[in-house]
Amino acid sequence: MLGLSQKVLDGIEKLGFENPTPIQEQAIPVLLEGDRDFIGLAQTGTGKTAAFGLPLLELLNFTTKKTQALVLAPTRELCVQISNDMEKFADKMAGVHIVPVYGGASITKQMDQIRRGAQIIVATPGRLIDLLDRKTINLNEISVVVLDEADEMLNMGFQEDIDYILKNTPDTRKTWLFSATMPPEVRSISKKYMTNPFELTVGKKKAGAENIEHVYYVVHARDRYMALKRIVDSNPDIFGIVFAEQKLNHSQSLRS
Repeated sequence: MLGLSQKVLDGIEKLGFENPTPIQEQAIPVLLEGDRDFIGLAQTGTGKTAAFGLPLLELLNFTTKKTQALVLAPTRELCVQISNDMEKFADKMAGVHIVPVYGGASITKQMDQIRRGAQIIVATPGRLIDLLDRKTINLNEISVVVLDEADEMLNMGFQEDIDYILKNTPDTRKTWLFSATMPPEVRSISKKYMTNPFELTVGKKKAGAENIEHVYYVVHARDRYMALKRIVDSNPDIFGIVFAEQKLNHSQSLRS
């Protein structure tokens, strides 16, 4: 299926994978060729991790422990998610070592894991630069760099970090860029670090994922807190993130 080997298919079969998503169906055959830079535009939640993760498992040499692929993600949560997903994809493969590195966790432990060998490093930009400065990571053998959620990384102010990291990778490496949108900053990266990339757009721009329902409430500014509290109270099992313009007072509880 899609040019994937049986050992990779065996790994994803037990995860319940039956039919590829559009981004997977169109991106995987291109990436398996391993000879072009790539731009994939698709919304979050469309299966992009498998779209780049499965080709990496096919292309890399797992008989050596040298680091050959680098995946950059904007947040520690996404970093951990990508690493966990790829470990599941590689469940039926031997010798695959994937190490996530991100801030807020023990850098000493991450350094030890890298020294033991990691063909794939999944990282947030800031922590990766810390490890580069400590000369813990050697990027001389990198053959593929994946920029996942590139627009989000740039929105979070990682432009200089991405420039620094890419300049420390070989000129021969391939760059696979995945993003929900293509703002000028992302386009600038593609022009600066990519050569004749294959560009793929899946779905409508700025469209929500089909498995996400969007609901909004219009309230006066003075009623925002009470409205949010009522939403939480009426949905006791709610799990979510609240974005605010200003730093919140952590002593203020919605459950109070």
